[in-house]
Amino acid sequence: MVVYMKPGFFARTGSGYHIVIFPIFIIILSLISADALAGSDKSLFRDDQDAPWHIVADTIEYDPETKQYVAKGNVTITKDDRKLSADFVRFDHSTMEVLAEGNMVMTAGEDILTGSRVEMDMKTETGTIYDAGIFLKENHFYIKGDKIQKVGKDTYTAHKASISACDGDTPAWKITGRNLKVTIEGYAFVTHAALWAKKTPVFYTPFFVFPVKQKRQSGLLLPQTGYSDRKGAEYNQPFYWAINESSDATFYLHYMEKRGAKMGLEYRYVLDRLSKGTLMCDFLEDRNPSEPETRNTDRYWFRMKHDQALPAGVSAKLDIDISGDQDYLDEFREGYTGFDKTEAFFSKNFGRELDDYNDLLRVSSLSLGKTWHNYSLNTGVRWYDDVRENDTDTTLHKLPFIRFDSLKQQVHGTPLYWKLDSGYTYFYREDGTKGHRTDIYPRFSLPWRFKNYVMSDLSLGLRETLWHIKKEDAEETTLSRHLYDIKLDISSNLSKVFPLGVKLSGFMEKFGFSPGITRIESMIKPEIVYEYIPDQQQEKYPEFDSLGRIEKKNRITCSVTNIFSAKSENSGYRPFCRFKLAQSYDISETDPSMRTNPLGKQHFLPIYGEIEMNPGPFLSLYADAEWSHYENEFKSCNVALNLSDQRGDRIFVSHRRTQDLTESVYADINIKVSDKFSAYADYERNLYDGKEIKNSLGFLYTAQCWSMDFHHTNEAGDHRYAFMINLYGLGGLGSR
Repeated sequence: MVVYMKPGFFARTGSGYHIVIFPIFIIILSLISADALAGSDKSLFRDDQDAPWHIVADTIEYDPETKQYVAKGNVTITKDDRKLSADFVRFDHSTMEVLAEGNMVMTAGEDILTGSRVEMDMKTETGTIYDAGIFLKENHFYIKGDKIQKVGKDTYTAHKASISACDGDTPAWKITGRNLKVTIEGYAFVTHAALWAKKTPVFYTPFFVFPVKQKRQSGLLLPQTGYSDRKGAEYNQPFYWAINESSDATFYLHYMEKRGAKMGLEYRYVLDRLSKGTLMCDFLEDRNPSEPETRNTDRYWFRMKHDQALPAGVSAKLDIDISGDQDYLDEFREGYTGFDKTEAFFSKNFGRELDDYNDLLRVSSLSLGKTWHNYSLNTGVRWYDDVRENDTDTTLHKLPFIRFDSLKQQVHGTPLYWKLDSGYTYFYREDGTKGHRTDIYPRFSLPWRFKNYVMSDLSLGLRETLWHIKKEDAEETTLSRHLYDIKLDISSNLSKVFPLGVKLSGFMEKFGFSPGITRIESMIKPEIVYEYIPDQQQEKYPEFDSLGRIEKKNRITCSVTNIFSAKSENSGYRPFCRFKLAQSYDISETDPSMRTNPLGKQHFLPIYGEIEMNPGPFLSLYADAEWSHYENEFKSCNVALNLSDQRGDRIFVSHRRTQDLTESVYADINIKVSDKFSAYADYERNLYDGKEIKNSLGFLYTAQCWSMDFHHTNEAGDHRYAFMINLYGLGGLGSR
C-alpha cells in the first residue's frame, strides 16, 4: 500500500526526527574538532517543509476516534534523498506524538541513523531514541548511545554514549561517557569520560565540564610541548578570545627553560566583505641569547597585514614587518607564532608573503591603488627596517611613491601602439643623500605580421628622468637625464603534428603520460631580438636604485623555444615539455675589465639553456644553466627533479650552483614500506663551504582511523624530536 502525505502532515514528523538527531550533533561538536563535522548536517539535519513524504507499508490504517495513523509491516517513508524504514509507525494527530519501532533505519544520502525505538512529542519538542547509532559518511564518524533524549528546549541527555572514527565492533579508539547533559549555547556535563584504545582505557576523568556552543567560544587551546638543545623544556599555551562576531584574538605564553617566557598576540578582524586585517606581535626578554655580545636581550617581532576597500573603487593595503634583531626569525621559525606559521597564514588569507626569514631588510608599506580599463594608479610609502646594528643609517625609504601606468594600446587611426610607465619617488634616509625623482617613460611600437610565418615589433622608448637631491652637506642639486632605447623583435611560429601508433602510445604511458595519447604537436618559436641603449656618463646621478644606472646596450639575442604538446582521445593538447636555448652577442663587447679571454674581446655572453618537463602527474623536471665560452665552464646550473608513483612513494632532488658564490643540494624522500607504514627524510647541504644545513628522518604509521608520527631533525646542531598521535576527527596528541 502506498500513501502520499501532504507536506503539513509528515513534514512535521520530519522536523521531529531533526529534533531528536540534533543533540547528538551538538554533543559531538563539543568532543571533537569543528572541522570533523563541518557540513555533515547537510543531509541528516535539514528538511524541506514543502516536499511531501511518501509512505509504503503492508497496511496503513486510520482510527477517526483516536485520530491515529498506524503503518505496519515493512514501513518505508521517503522524502527527497531521505528514507526511513521500520516495522511499525504510529502518529497520534490529537496529541502530536510519534512512535517508530522495530529495526528503525534512516538514511540521508550516505549518512545513516539506526535505533530500536523512537518516541517523539511534537508539541513539547521532546523525544527519545533507544539503541541509537549514527554514521556520518563525509567524515567517517560513528556515534552510539543506549538512550539519547531531548528533555527541554535546548537541553539533551545521553546515556552510555560513545564516538569514534573507526570501523568494527571493537574500534581502534573511542571516547565514552556514562551520562551526558548538554545545554546548547551553555555547557555540557559528563561523568566517567574515558578514551579507549581497543578494549583498554588509556585516559579517564570522573567528571568533565566543557562549553557547548555553536558560536565561537573563548577558552584554552591545545598547548605545544617539547624539548630543544637551545631552548630546554618548552610549553606554549594559547588562549582564544571570541571578542564579537567580526573579531577575535589569541594570546600565547611560550615558556622556554633556557630562554625565558615569550608573550604573543594574534588579533584578527573583518570590517566588510573586502576589508579585513590581522595583527601579530611577540616579545621575549632573552635570558640566554646565542650571541650576547652583539644582540639586545629585548627581542620582538611585530607584523601586520590589512586590506581596505575605499570609495570610488580604490583599494588600500597595509603591510608591517618589524623585527628587533637579525636572528630572531631564524631562531623562532616554528611553533604557533613562528615565521613558518605566520607566512603561511598571510599567504593564504591575504595573498601576500613576508620577506624571507633571513632578509636583513624588513619591508613595511602602505599602498593605495585604482585600476581602469587601460590605466592604473598606485601610490603609497615603503619603509625598510634594517635589523643590523649600524653606527650610521643609510637605509633608503620611499616616502612616498606614485606610479601611473598604461597598457599597450593603439594610437587612434594609425598602425602605431603606445604604452606609458611613469613614477615619482621621494627617497629618504637618516644619513646620506636624499631627494626626489620623477621618471617618465613612454614607448611607441609598430607591429607587423606576415600571415603566421613572421611577426615583428619595432619599438622606441623615450625616458626622461629628473632628480632634485640634497646631500649630507646640505647642498641641493637638480639633475636631469635624457635617454632613448630601440628594440626590434622578429619571431615565427612553426608547428607540426605527429600521429602515434598504439605501441608508441603505450610506451609513453609507462613514463607517466596520460593514457590514450594519439598525437604529439611540436611547436618551434625562433626569435631574434635587437636592443640598443646609447652610452651615457651617469656617475653624477644618485644611485638610489637600479634606475640610477642604465647601462649601455648594443646586443643581439637569438633564441629558439620548442614546446611539445600531447593530445589524448578525450582531451585537447596539453604541453608536457618546453625547451629553450638562447645566445646573446654584444656588439660593443661586455665590460673589458671583466675580460678573462687573453686572446681577444668577449662579444658572446654565456649561452643560456632551460628545460621543463611535465609528462604526467608522477614526473616533473626543471633545469637551467649558463655556459661561458671563454671560461669553458658553467656560470650557473640549477636542476630540480620530482618523481612519484600511485602508491605514494616520492623523491625530490635539487642542485643549485652559482660560479664561485653558492652551491647547495637538497633531497626529500618518502617511501611507502607498506600500505600503513612509511618513512621520510630530507637532507640539505652547502657544498660551497662543506657544511650541513639540515637533515631529518621520520616514520609514519597510518591506520584506518588514527596515525602515529615520529620525527627527528638536526638543524645547525640543534636536535629536535617530535612524536604525534592523531586520532582522526579528534585531533593530535603529543609533543614536538
